[in-house]
Amino acid sequence: MQPYDERLIVPRSWWLIAAGSGFAFALILLPLGTLPMLAGLVGGGALAAAAVSSYGSARIRVVAGSLVAGDARIPVEALGEATVLDADEAIAWRRHKADPRAFMLLRAYIPTALKVEITDPADPTPYVYLSTRSPQRLASALDAVRAR
Repeated sequence: MQPYDERLIVPRSWWLIAAGSGFAFALILLPLGTLPMLAGLVGGGALAAAAVSSYGSARIRVVAGSLVAGDARIPVEALGEATVLDADEAIAWRRHKADPRAFMLLRAYIPTALKVEITDPADPTPYVYLSTRSPQRLASALDAVRAR
């Protein structure tokens, strides 16, 4: 059983924006006729929906002794202290406190985050910043894997 698995899905309103994009493409192609308009509706809507789905498919997992966040796979042994960030602290760490060397799985529509120090001396990445809806649960999952 996986101790932690979260998909950073986009808000429902983004799907309305994707549908609106399809309508916008249809209106753009309306002067060319009905068939191009329908192609714009379907094609533009499908492209926008694919973009929204792709952006919202990022996952954070703690599995097999590793933290898997997006494309990164970090052994739990290389992780140090985990700091739960409330909405205000998360904004600060996304802006003026951010280190350009840090790995960030950032989703602005998720207000809270977890910052985990990287303790591997061979890795120049100082920390991992993860947007998460349940940072305390993620920190607990990392602690549980470390305790094994």
